[in-house]
Amino acid sequence: MSKLLAAFAARSVGWAQDKWGEPAVGVATENLNQWYQSGDQAYIIVASAMVLVMVPGLGFLYSGLARRKSALSMIWVCMGSLAVITFQWYFWGYSLAFSMSGKSGFIGDLKHFGLMNTLAMPSPGSPLIPELLYSFYQMQFCAVTAAIIMGATAERGRVIPSMVFTFFWATLVYCPIACWAWNPNGWAFKYGVLDYAGGGPVEIGSGMSALAYSWVLGRRQEKMLLNFRPHNVSLITLGTVLLWFGWLGFNGGSSFGANLRATMACWNSNLTAMFAAAAWVILDWRLARKWSMVAYCSGAISGLVAATPASGFITPFGSVVLGVVTGVVCNFATK
Repeated sequence: MSKLLAAFAARSVGWAQDKWGEPAVGVATENLNQWYQSGDQAYIIVASAMVLVMVPGLGFLYSGLARRKSALSMIWVCMGSLAVITFQWYFWGYSLAFSMSGKSGFIGDLKHFGLMNTLAMPSPGSPLIPELLYSFYQMQFCAVTAAIIMGATAERGRVIPSMVFTFFWATLVYCPIACWAWNPNGWAFKYGVLDYAGGGPVEIGSGMSALAYSWVLGRRQEKMLLNFRPHNVSLITLGTVLLWFGWLGFNGGSSFGANLRATMACWNSNLTAMFAAAAWVILDWRLARKWSMVAYCSGAISGLVAATPASGFITPFGSVVLGVVTGVVCNFATK
């Protein structure tokens, strides 16, 4: 019985595999790290942890922007969505998004159900890191995207229905879009779409999903919209700082290695955020004649969003232009 349980446990985590991903005997004694650079693996592990910090960062940001009575629930739904996504990604999310054996171009198959056959093979995203690490990093992307959507529940959405929504949204919306853009078999990937860190699956996917969710939930009561102001600017600032920190792992880690492209992505992300924040603050000062921390945070986040799909491809000067344009456009869009 003990041998049977050990064999089942080994299969469930993908231990019993050779270097080609097929079951093998004695592979537990093989040094699977020999195919990869330790520095690259360490960097992506740290980047994954940085991206994870973005989830509570979103919770603090939404908590500060909402009314006092909704502050705790906004943190709750963001952290709850992280738990749901962790289960969904382990259960079948990674397989549906990144399975290489699915040839439809729209969604993967269940080859990696429960992380089976996921260990030391080169990842679909880069040969620099193993598939097991790649799946963990991509799980954080899905978790952040789900947490972004949770802002739509502010003051009118309930916790339990939002958790159920999160599981089915990740399965029916995020996994297919991620497959299109990042799976080598995806139709958009084959067309040559360049999405460095998630402009499609993360930013557009979360934005359109939140819009649809808000439309279903409906408008807030008119009396709740009178004299509406963020209840805690300190929480907004804390959330922005955590998001900014995590975004450097989000964009920098999308190089899938400790290399020059990661450094360039971090530089570009920082430049875009800073110039977008400056543009937003100056435009608000022109009208209100006071310096607004909320304006600074709004501009910085808009710049980080704009940098996400492009930070690994453009020059630093391009980041400056992108930041200024983003700050101006997004500022006027909120008026």
